[in-house]
Amino acid sequence: MVIPVHDVNPVRRTPWVTYALLAANVVVFLLTPGMAGSLTGESSLAQLCHLQAFLDHWAAVPRELIHHRMPPLVPTGEVGVGPQGPGCVVGPPSYDKSPELSVLTAMFLHGGWMHLLGNMLFLWIFGNNIEDRMGHLRFLLFYAVCGIAAAYAFALLDAGSGAPLIGASGAIAGVLGAYLVLYPKARVWVLVPFLVFLPLRLPAWIVLGLWFVLQAVYSSGAGVSDAGTVAYAAHVAGFVVGLLIALPLRPGTPPPPEPRGILFGRRARPGW
Repeated sequence: MVIPVHDVNPVRRTPWVTYALLAANVVVFLLTPGMAGSLTGESSLAQLCHLQAFLDHWAAVPRELIHHRMPPLVPTGEVGVGPQGPGCVVGPPSYDKSPELSVLTAMFLHGGWMHLLGNMLFLWIFGNNIEDRMGHLRFLLFYAVCGIAAAYAFALLDAGSGAPLIGASGAIAGVLGAYLVLYPKARVWVLVPFLVFLPLRLPAWIVLGLWFVLQAVYSSGAGVSDAGTVAYAAHVAGFVVGLLIALPLRPGTPPPPEPRGILFGRRARPGW
């Protein structure tokens, strides 16, 4: 798997929506119970119960999306002692939850620092060009549509799951699909793990095409959605939706500039 670090594709306008999405995701993560200190991996039972209740309230849950109703018992965030020892208490919900709105709130929740940073890296690299091509408001709508489509696609494949579906991955996958359609020849600097991390400059169609193939292969197995696993099917759905939405914009999209400068430690030839 290659790790993208930068694309050679300048923008014409400041990507304010991309910046706002990056900031919002970071702020929500820091406000999520127990997540700011998750880097150490140390969490008490009380923190885990509080986090479980928080996610159940604000995350998208597949069976709630499909059946459009909440379960009779949900985590309360409290710790209790049962026959098998201490554990998280469940009880009737004390709040009303809209499954449709939970799809949007879930897009700003993440299960840990690596989950957050990985998503934000891809949004930082590829989001600005898609916003530049679509415009601010249309890009925001596009981002939301891709995220919603990804969540519902996953819910349809796992309709009985009560595990929370969180993360911006589905929406960002849509950004990647659009980038592949609009800028397939744009060069992307990546790090390739081979004994050490080798820097290479590759066409976007190779980088994003490889990413999509891997997601599709992984999604053919058992994909689940809680914080410790990855909802690969949501990635595939978001990518395809983003690709299809961007197709009509392709004819009027100017090509990215031809890269110049240093390549693999030497001067690149014109036309590379």
